[in-house]
Amino acid sequence: MPFVKVVKSNAYFSRYQVKYRRRREGKTDYYARKRLVVQAKNKYNAPKYRLVVRFTNKQVICQIVYARIQGDFVLCAARSSELPRYGIKHGLTNWTAAYATGLLVARRALHKLGLADKYEGIAEPDGTVSMTEALDDEDAPRPFKCFLDVGLKRTSTGARVFGALKGASDGGIFIPHSEKRFPGYDAESKQLDAEVLKKYIFGGHVAEYMESLEEEDDERFKKQFATYLADGIGSEDMEELYQNAYAAIREDPTFKPTEKPKDWKAESLKYKVARLTKDQRQERIQKKIQEFKESGGDAMEEDAEEEDDE
Repeated sequence: MPFVKVVKSNAYFSRYQVKYRRRREGKTDYYARKRLVVQAKNKYNAPKYRLVVRFTNKQVICQIVYARIQGDFVLCAARSSELPRYGIKHGLTNWTAAYATGLLVARRALHKLGLADKYEGIAEPDGTVSMTEALDDEDAPRPFKCFLDVGLKRTSTGARVFGALKGASDGGIFIPHSEKRFPGYDAESKQLDAEVLKKYIFGGHVAEYMESLEEEDDERFKKQFATYLADGIGSEDMEELYQNAYAAIREDPTFKPTEKPKDWKAESLKYKVARLTKDQRQERIQKKIQEFKESGGDAMEEDAEEEDDE
């Protein structure tokens, strides 16, 4: 078939529909968002919550979000930059940090909703997959339910987004999921190796890499894990460090703002020019007119009149 040039005529451009801005920017998958946001009519105006997990170069961000016509509203949020408060000072973007951030946002949300005592989740994770179930008591509240929102991330087996999912699920939130995307799942045998998943939860994969790198290239090991070694953290300390951190998160998940060296609001207001009121502006004009008259403005007017007469 010969090459046929596609001619875009006026008819084409008159029917062209511009895509949504966030689609043009490549930020939102609207096919996925529609299915995560749309709520059944028989649920009336009940919000449909999403566990939004995002990764930057320096931290993990987990938010529990619901949509309204006005936009998205955040019920609760947690960042891995808060983890140093609980003893995790290094590797704030790895799989284990994602798990800890998911656990933190789950406990924080349940604490805010008053469900923390009723749904404690899995206090001692062993690598098995189990979802939060409703209590036997008829009058007891149902578990808090939300759905995982991965954004544009590739959902490959062992991805960090599923670390945040596992942390939130172990924290007591009901998130429908299966075991197929956790580390340790074998696609051929269709079974999950619980030991591998437990290893990832307690930073065992990082400890293994530390040991292998120390044996192969000691110089590179000291450079790559310099901050760990400066704090006296070795491969054998990983499991205990994360166990203590998870216990501390459960004990006090509330948000505490960091102490600022300066009052930055007051600092920025020093350079802000205050907007004058109408009365102040009128007073300022009258003052300028008065100063002009006092400084010889009348003499200048008389000279101008004499010139006109001539």
